[in-house]
Amino acid sequence: MKLWEKNYQVNEEIERFTVGHDREMDLYLAKYDVLGSMAHITMLESIGLLGKDELPQLLSELRNIYHLCENGEFVIEDGIEDVHSQVELMLTRKLGDMGKKIHSGRSRNDQVLVDLKLFTRHELKEIAEQVKILFDELIAKSNQYKDVLMPGYTHLQIAMPSSFGLWFGAYAESLTDDMLFLQAAYRMTNRNPLGSAAGYGSSFPLNRQMTTDLLGFDSMDYNVVYAQMGRGKMERNVAFALASIAGTIAKMAFDACLFNSQNFSFVKLPKECTTGSSIMPHKKNPDVFELIRAKSNKLQGLPQQIMLIMNNLPVGYFRDLQIIKEVFLPAFDELKDCLQMAAYIINKMEVNEHILDNELYDPIFSVEEVNRLAANGMPFRDAYKKVGLDIEAGTFHADKQIHHTHEGSIGNLCNDKIEALMNQILGEFHFERIEIAVKRLVDS
Repeated sequence: MKLWEKNYQVNEEIERFTVGHDREMDLYLAKYDVLGSMAHITMLESIGLLGKDELPQLLSELRNIYHLCENGEFVIEDGIEDVHSQVELMLTRKLGDMGKKIHSGRSRNDQVLVDLKLFTRHELKEIAEQVKILFDELIAKSNQYKDVLMPGYTHLQIAMPSSFGLWFGAYAESLTDDMLFLQAAYRMTNRNPLGSAAGYGSSFPLNRQMTTDLLGFDSMDYNVVYAQMGRGKMERNVAFALASIAGTIAKMAFDACLFNSQNFSFVKLPKECTTGSSIMPHKKNPDVFELIRAKSNKLQGLPQQIMLIMNNLPVGYFRDLQIIKEVFLPAFDELKDCLQMAAYIINKMEVNEHILDNELYDPIFSVEEVNRLAANGMPFRDAYKKVGLDIEAGTFHADKQIHHTHEGSIGNLCNDKIEALMNQILGEFHFERIEIAVKRLVDS
């Protein structure tokens, strides 16, 4: 069954090629397609395109289909082209010709647009929640080990004193910036394209503000041509936000792999969180962090994939856009999986509290000595030269008692400020508005 089918059939090979993975990708969108239809038909009844007796019957049946989707029982049957066709077929089987009325005033173009918007904003909420869980683990570890020193590096050379408080806290603050990026993507996503039809509006007197309110959108994509032009752009913008988070956890994973190695021994992973070797009995490999790194690096390529598909398209709809779904829709589950694993393994990570007992790291305190001499009146350049010569002569003795007090330093992590910023950003999403709107549609 095809919504556009007339009195001829498409060549089977052409159909196979053009359908591609559409049906399996549409399963991601099924419950959102139902939500969009519930809002749309409520609006249709308000403008006289559905009878008052028809709306309750259609809504009741759509709620049944929604619950099938929620329970993982919704399927797109063989021979059915897409999720839109399947939903309409299920309604028609139950309610007869009444089920065919739900498509008035819309196209599959704006139907899939609203599905994608509803799906994406839900997934962004789940990503934000997972980011917050990892953030909390990092802040907790930062506070727990705030006084444990470790060497800081530049050029992979030991440089200056750092601390585990700084190291864990740095990734927490990086996630705060990522959350700001995520919020921007969410706000661009949370606008209603429904009513743009095939990209040029409709002669029906649609009430687009009504569907905007019913679906809990912040506003609508006002210009109907732009609503269609937004397909691909929305996915690209969201992909950049996902890639930003992925970049943070990929970098953290690389650090963790390095610090877990015997040559560093800065951190230790519980043996149940590592894998072994088939030939080397001593091996405890940090495969979790290696896979987080690889998957996150792959996710950082997502914006470029999307851009390469949609960048040279002129105004209007093109089937090219369908391919974006194949790389975009599964990306959320992959990132959520990485975030969950990262939070779990950070929680289990053990820290070596005696790294700096090794004299190998004594030179990192050279700057402390230069600063001490300068504070006591010696010109900085003279102090620098003296300490450098002492190191060359092997007469430098490290004073490991350090006192850093400025904001964001070893002795003043500002974790409370970072937490406040994260909570502020998270609160500005206003997820509760959407939950209320969806609940009204589904439970009324």
